[in-house]
Amino acid sequence: MTSAATAPAFDVLVAGMVFLDVVFTELPNPPAPGTEVWAAGMGSSPGGIANLAVALSRLGLHTGLIAGFGDDGYGQWCRQVLTDQEGIDTSMSPTFDGWHTPVTVSMAYAGDRAMVTHGHEAPVPTSGLLEQGASARAVIAELDGDPWWQSLRADGALVFADVGWDGTGAWDPCMLDRLAGCHCFMPNDREAMAYTRTSTPEEALERLADLAPCAVVTLGADGAIATDGSTGEWARVPALPVRAIDPTGAGDCFGAALVAGTLAGWPLQQRLRFAALTAGLAVQQFGGALATPGWGDVADWWSLQKLRAAQGDPQAHQHLDDYGFLTDVIPAGEPARVRRAEATIAKFAHLPRGRETAG
Repeated sequence: MTSAATAPAFDVLVAGMVFLDVVFTELPNPPAPGTEVWAAGMGSSPGGIANLAVALSRLGLHTGLIAGFGDDGYGQWCRQVLTDQEGIDTSMSPTFDGWHTPVTVSMAYAGDRAMVTHGHEAPVPTSGLLEQGASARAVIAELDGDPWWQSLRADGALVFADVGWDGTGAWDPCMLDRLAGCHCFMPNDREAMAYTRTSTPEEALERLADLAPCAVVTLGADGAIATDGSTGEWARVPALPVRAIDPTGAGDCFGAALVAGTLAGWPLQQRLRFAALTAGLAVQQFGGALATPGWGDVADWWSLQKLRAAQGDPQAHQHLDDYGFLTDVIPAGEPARVRRAEATIAKFAHLPRGRETAG
């Protein structure tokens, strides 16, 4: 048994199921029985909880992942990408003999996506994999999932809570009782209104503000609204105006950036704008986890805005006003570039070492 002195300590700890994601993008129309549709783009990537873990790690946070891995080639590839390429700690993520990696095929078209998934529950629940004595400054958890994070919350970790879509349509308000002791709740507008029995996102946010110190309601293409009871701040930000290729993982990027800004002590408006920016950068790439931006992407975007503003672009001028705080938070030097999803499963021997591979 690991002692408290040697147990792992993280900036952020996340837990869940890792999938192999195969993403097809820019489909002209959804497939129909008896037909074949050719996609303009394709990418392979670790998916599921890996989307969130990669998004956190690419923002420079020491990230721990609790998940089971299959003993097949897919599982081996996913683990190697997450550990060797992305620098994520998977020491609490065992490989299960005879358990195959869950697989999701995602098809992006008409600004949204449809998915087909096959998999089985892991042999051991998440709470059974958490190492005794492990600690984290923050955790991101699903309210309706395994409550693996409760001991970490008791030890002082900030809990950023989300909730899955309720396919039953019940939207039991008692689910919100689980927010007790959580720092932040981050539902989308439909979830927020359904659980609070309200008719607008603003009304839902007002209700949620009574249940958690920080409440955020994402509005899709309309951005996000949030309130922070500890500071009395209220904020609304628009989404980044971009051409979306694949929305897979955009919500995970938003949540990861919100956590990063919170741990850095930024004002609510800056946290929300940074989250909107990273989500906007992500949807311009395909491949879920490997579409998530790193600091290099943020630095490139900021440099482009300054160039366009100098050329007289009014939208870029507005971005310079809205995102001026980036000048002080982008890491000094040359930020690391990240690898994107590819249209095949890379050979193990050809996986780049480290995180500064060209994308």
